[in-house]
Amino acid sequence: MQSNILNSLGIDPGFLVIAMMGIMIFVLLYMVRVSMKLTRFFKRYKIFMRGKDAVSLEMAFAQRFADVDRIEEITKMHTNEIRRIKEIQGRTANKIGIVKYDAFPDVGGRLSFALAMLDESDSGFVLNAIHGREGCYTYIKEIVKGESYVVLGQEEKEALRQAVNYFNDMN
Repeated sequence: MQSNILNSLGIDPGFLVIAMMGIMIFVLLYMVRVSMKLTRFFKRYKIFMRGKDAVSLEMAFAQRFADVDRIEEITKMHTNEIRRIKEIQGRTANKIGIVKYDAFPDVGGRLSFALAMLDESDSGFVLNAIHGREGCYTYIKEIVKGESYVVLGQEEKEALRQAVNYFNDMN
């Protein structure tokens, strides 16, 4: 095969044919790869669209959006409830301290006790139960912000200290 144009450029026509065949093989392999990707895509598409037409797919999306809106409302409601529960918990007695002791030397068994119960702001009460041979007596003393307006006994002070440091002592 002779070509005046190729001869004037100094290109052998055989090299041109081989180069063209190489490009054709590359394009063929690329087409096979694209075809395989397209086949996988159609399989996924058919699975996604199985039993659905455009109207039912739109309804499915609308239902999902409605579900998301409902979940957002429930989340807001739960957030408000949690906030309310935390406020209530702050006012309840959740710090405790207890000291058991023998009030009298002739009565053993550590049946007497001082119990301190405080809220988040260290307000509450100290309950002191004194057990003796002739009976049991209970006394309660108010605590405001960790302080008592009435003089506390040694056991009551210790129970109050335990309650004030309740969460610190747990660690």
